[in-house]
Amino acid sequence: MLPSDPTYQEFILLQRNRVLLFRRHYQIAKRVFDIFICLSSLPIILPIGLFIALAIWIDDPGPILFRQLRTGKGGNRFAMYKFRTMVTNAEELKQKYAHLNELTWPDFKISEDPRVTRVGRLLRRTSLDELPQILNVLKGNMSLVGPRPTSFDVTTYSLWHTERLEVLPGITGLWQVSGRSDIDFNERLRLDVEYIERQSFMLDLQILFRTVFALFSQRGAY
Repeated sequence: MLPSDPTYQEFILLQRNRVLLFRRHYQIAKRVFDIFICLSSLPIILPIGLFIALAIWIDDPGPILFRQLRTGKGGNRFAMYKFRTMVTNAEELKQKYAHLNELTWPDFKISEDPRVTRVGRLLRRTSLDELPQILNVLKGNMSLVGPRPTSFDVTTYSLWHTERLEVLPGITGLWQVSGRSDIDFNERLRLDVEYIERQSFMLDLQILFRTVFALFSQRGAY
């Protein structure tokens, strides 16, 4: 069958339609699963969240939640929520401690970040600071599994980086269970692209299960 053959062209079109149909069914199932998991976990998460909120306020009075603009699907910016783990003027102090950055810019990470509070350090090591992101999942600008949304916008992306913007960002993803913060941006991008090209409901479940083990081992978390 040659590429110029009409039968070949019909075959290619049929295959593309099958892929699109699979993706559409997968996306619907994934969205239903996300909502189900978030709603069913609320009776457990809410009491834990209230305790964390009280601990944050006692340790360092101020806002409980940290709202930061992140880059999501299609390059759209949205507000992502986390429990506040740093002092209230952390953004102002970022330039002061820029020389301690351990990752390639525009990534920014310091193992023993002096801006992190005592409670914040515990929340980060257990990843409990990520709990408020179930609000983002319920709002529809995040999923449980997907590429991690970046704080920097698409103007800093190389062309090949933009493939990660084809899907909703996630609370966890393939790179989190493959090293988490210990790998640089380009390597994370390669894992994001791998996830997008292999994405399936079964792969999502595997990543969620592996995330639980990664959290217990605290590998790459700080």
